[in-house]
Amino acid sequence: MYSAIGQGALTGIVAHLFFIAVTWWALQALHFDKLLRSHSVVKARVLYILLTIAIGSSVSNFFLDYLTWSGQLPYMFNQP
Repeated sequence: MYSAIGQGALTGIVAHLFFIAVTWWALQALHFDKLLRSHSVVKARVLYILLTIAIGSSVSNFFLDYLTWSGQLPYMFNQP
């Protein structure tokens, strides 16, 4: 039982880190420096990091929910 909880925790951590890294990579295609003021480089970097975490976590939560729900589908067809 405890090993299943540990596996779920590890899956969640790896999924979040993976999707945050993919989001970081994808957001590098956008030029935030053209959208923001020229003297706010630190603020732009903080915004970049926060956007990366927000988008990556949302995608990861979707993936983990989908994984959980697809694992629960067989219970729909098993009658007690």
